Amino acid sequence: MKDISGKVAVVTGGASGIGRSLVKELLAADARVVIADVEQKALDRVLQEFSANGEVMGVVTDVSSAQSCEALADQVYDTHGACHLLFNNAGVAAPSANVWETTANDWTWVHGVNVHGVMHCIRAFVPRMIAGGDEGHVINTSSGDGGVSPLPYQSVYAASKAAVSCLTECLAAQLLTEETKLGASIFYPSGGLLDTGIWTTDRNRPADLAREKPYAPVPTVQDFKIAAEAAGMELPIQDLDELARYCLQGVREQRFIIMIGLESAEATLLDRAGRIGRAELPINLAEVPQL
Repeated sequence: MKDISGKVAVVTGGASGIGRSLVKELLAADARVVIADVEQKALDRVLQEFSANGEVMGVVTDVSSAQSCEALADQVYDTHGACHLLFNNAGVAAPSANVWETTANDWTWVHGVNVHGVMHCIRAFVPRMIAGGDEGHVINTSSGDGGVSPLPYQSVYAASKAAVSCLTECLAAQLLTEETKLGASIFYPSGGLLDTGIWTTDRNRPADLAREKPYAPVPTVQDFKIAAEAAGMELPIQDLDELARYCLQGVREQRFIIMIGLESAEATLLDRAGRIGRAELPINLAEVPQL
């Protein structure tokens, strides 16, 4: 989709972080934007911030609920009659833990949002997008943590993002073989350390999915940066607006993978492939920062 102007774009998790920057850049490109977010107060703030920037509306949405995603699609189509760009961006993370120290609720909550949320929105929107007959695109936010190589202490989150990458690959292939006018891309937020709400997503964790046992304090962005530097990895902070502009350019260029510094991912994946070919652990532990 080379021309975003006038198109209807839906952004889940759009009230903060990367989602907020996507909304900002979509409005700058003259798109009509629908912000979906589970946080009413954050949604109100971003609507107030961007109301003068273009045509924008907000819908409180819990992507882990199929019913909530269907209600979002109903409202989008009732208001605009179309959806051309679907950004499945909402995401959460559980605290770092060994796999055997995670809890059932960690997996239910994170995968409910990160994986089921993407699936629910695809099921709610894509059939209507196909039926509408317009050119369109689905952009699923994954992560290099899981989508490229998992950080071992982030097993719950990494597994969810690996699933999003696989799901998107299947979706893109199906949209092509079914000869639709839609495409799909994986968006890997990249370019440096990302100072977003993903570090504090526990604020939105439902009471009925609270962790069944205490966990260690959640590291801050600064903690992670210090740990990475101690491992010899330089991780500058990535500007989120710049990242959003890069994502939109990737959509215009119809790239399946949208990632700053994609060559580094290629090197990592080649190394992993070699390790797999030798029947070794694919994760290079020497390159994993420890907290």
